[in-house]
Amino acid sequence: MIRSELLQALARDNPGMRAEEIEKVVAVFFDEIANRLAKGGRVELRGFGAFSTRTREARTGRNPRTGESVSVPGKAVPYFKPGKEMRARLNAD
Repeated sequence: MIRSELLQALARDNPGMRAEEIEKVVAVFFDEIANRLAKGGRVELRGFGAFSTRTREARTGRNPRTGESVSVPGKAVPYFKPGKEMRARLNAD
């Protein structure tokens, strides 16, 4: 599902809301998750899962074109762990 499909589904399920309001709600939702992760926090959505960050250590990589060694700095990357209910829904027979 892409963002526009999400907006369409929310509009279909909430006919009383204008399209601009739905777009604002979705934008605020994603912005808040991104802001919390950027501050090193964690976002837990019960029944869905938890978003957090993990740290990757600095390493030496390789430029695929030239084969030259390149220093790759450490960084934080987003991580998602599905909740118990989500895993159960995905693995239901």
